[in-house]
Parts: sequence; C-alpha cells; structure tokens
Amino acid sequence: MSLKKLMKPVWKAGFQEKNAALPDGTLLHYAEGPENGNQPLLLIHGQTGAWQDYASVLPKLCQSYHVFVLDCHGHGKSSKGPEKYSAMAMCKDFAWFLSEVAGGPAVVSGHSSGGLLAAYLAANDPALVSGVVLEDPPFFSTEWGERWEKSFAYVDTYAPMHAFLNQSEETDWILYYLKHASWAAFLGDKKMGRLISYGERYRRKHPGKPLNYWFLPDSVNHMFWFIDDYDLRFGESFYNGSWFREFDQEKTLRRILCPAVLLHTRWSVDENGILMAAMSGNDAQRASRLIPNCELISIDSSHDAHFEKPQEFLDAFTWLKRLKPMDYNGRDA
Repeated sequence: MSLKKLMKPVWKAGFQEKNAALPDGTLLHYAEGPENGNQPLLLIHGQTGAWQDYASVLPKLCQSYHVFVLDCHGHGKSSKGPEKYSAMAMCKDFAWFLSEVAGGPAVVSGHSSGGLLAAYLAANDPALVSGVVLEDPPFFSTEWGERWEKSFAYVDTYAPMHAFLNQSEETDWILYYLKHASWAAFLGDKKMGRLISYGERYRRKHPGKPLNYWFLPDSVNHMFWFIDDYDLRFGESFYNGSWFREFDQEKTLRRILCPAVLLHTRWSVDENGILMAAMSGNDAQRASRLIPNCELISIDSSHDAHFEKPQEFLDAFTWLKRLKPMDYNGRDA
C-alpha cells in the first residue's frame, strides 16, 4: 500500500500539520489529531522516518488520545542542525513541546531511537510523562564499543553512511547505500545489480521522489519513503557516539517509574556474530527488569511493528492502562 493511500484515513480523522517554534528558533514540525478531551499522546518516530510513518495506527489512536506526532530534529520538516543531534538536546526540546504545546502529562511512545528518547523523557521529566510504550528500542546494543560495531544498524547503515559523507564520487545516498547494503549478499550480484540499475533509472526519471520498486513488497519500499528529508549528519552522531552524550542507558531505565510497555520484535545473530535486530532477547529481558513497572511483550514482526503489525502495536496501549502507577519511591500509588 502506498503512503498516499495510507494517509487518506489520517486526513479524514482530522489530523492537521503544524509547526512549533522554540525560543531558540528551533522548528518542530508535527501533526495533531482532533481535540477530543482525551489524554495527550506523543509519538516519536525512529531514525530516517517522519511523522507519517505512523499513518496505519493514527486513526485508531486518536479515538482514545489527543495525538501529537513529531518530525524529529534532522527529519521531515523539522529543523536540521548537528547542535541538536543528541538525546539530551532533543529531549529538552520535547519536554518543552509536552509542556507548551501538548499541555501537560502525556503518554509517550517511541520507535527504535525514538524509543530511547521516550525512555529518556520518562526518566528525566517524570512530571510530563504518565506512561511509555517503548517499541523495539536498541537498548545496550548501541553502547559504544564492540557490541555497537556488531549490530546490523552499524554495519548496514552507519558505517556506509560515514563512508558516504567522506567521499565525493556519488552524491545520492540512496544509490550509494544500495551498492553497499549488507543485505545485498543475500540476493547475489546478479539480482542486486538489477535492483541498483533500476534504482539509478528511477532516481534520474523521478528526481525528488522516494525510490519505489513496484515489484517488491511494501516492507522494502517503506525504508525509502522519508529518507530524502533525513539529514545524514544525524546518522553520523550515532556513528561516532555523540548522540549518546550523558545518556547512561541502564541508569535511565532504572529511573522510569511510570507504567511502561516494552515491545520486542524478532531477533537473531548471524554467522558473523552480527545482531540482526535492535535488541537481543537478553537485552530486552535486562531492559524490562531494570524498569520498575514494565510489561515486556514479544511481537512476531520486523523492527517496524507499528507498520507491519498495527493491531499488536495498538494492543500495547491496552496493556499500558492495566499497569498501576507508582510513586517516586517505587511503590504502588
């Protein structure tokens, strides 16, 4: 299904695109669902995404929540500048957004790196976050060192992205990526060569439009939908670890006292020891144990559960409502 088709029910539900300007001039682009008197919900997409990535779940979520869904810094139509490419800087701006735009305590849900941000917000601004849904965030696998370099994200995205930024022969990141993607080995040179040739023709014929392989499933084309509005310098902050400045993942998880649901999707380790997922089973278990009030739910899905298994993602909010709040001493409130 195309993004345009997915977005039709979103517009019909009453979502409107808006901009919020922070005192320092940073612009946060976002979409807001209908004001129905319900609790605010902030959605934070994963890296290389945009607010529209949640299209398949927005119409139902806005029936239960007053939904706000952002373009993160460096993504979509929000401001782009490396000075804001860290969890600490982004969450400072998101806390402002929750207070000044969303209007008070909200449920916060984040996917992938957005899940790391949701956790950071819940830990450091507890008065603004009443509950969190953490959708397959890369806890511990992103810690600087050997584990990070043994992750699929590093091998398939950040290392090639760093190399792209330090060369001048190819100017189109998508075409460079296709030639250096680690998954190309599974297809073989002949098939991958055809994909690259098609991609080159498509990008020349449709400048400014997302690459679309009409003969491949949505799960493949989905990764190209928002990439042209992504600042590659954001990815560089993951490559060199600066995004995690002053972000202790274990300490952050221990400090989350609001109800939390942690969603974990399929994972495996390949023959080279590369983690083919955001978290291993041990990572997910460790993260859920560190959060005092957490429900761990496994989903048989790719990394983008809200896209591939929207109903199971929506069910996480039902689980969240079943968890009792805790006071700041870690006791049932």
